[in-house]
Amino acid sequence: LQWSSPPEAMERFKSQEIWFPPPQFYEFCRLCKFPSLRELREFSSARALEGCERWMPVMLSAADGFIQLLPGDELYPEDPDYTGEKKIVMSTEKKVEDLMKEGGIFHRIVIKNINNLAIYVNIPAKYKHINPLMINCDNSDYNSRL
Repeated sequence: LQWSSPPEAMERFKSQEIWFPPPQFYEFCRLCKFPSLRELREFSSARALEGCERWMPVMLSAADGFIQLLPGDELYPEDPDYTGEKKIVMSTEKKVEDLMKEGGIFHRIVIKNINNLAIYVNIPAKYKHINPLMINCDNSDYNSRL
């Protein structure tokens, strides 16, 4: 067990000392937006009654990786499978880089491999929440269209 600040934890993730699944990676990227625990507490108190949104990431399998699509992304389905009963599989022969260059409205986690994640968000967060810090663990630059 080791205590780390969110930026320290993200650096350890990038150097492959530790690993987080994509949902925790996303939340650590949100926490990186707050320089102090006091500011996080103030933010949390201020937006506590605003509500929240139910999320279900939808996995898109690409030729060279995966993209977890999140609500608001242009590729996110209108009727996501919240229960897993529909067994929807989204796939494409396109490469992740091509999908990123073609896209314009992003709320996604790009997964090249287990240690190579990146978050891309260019939509406003709902319910006065905060978008995550966009972190890319492999230094690819898909920001040219953001």
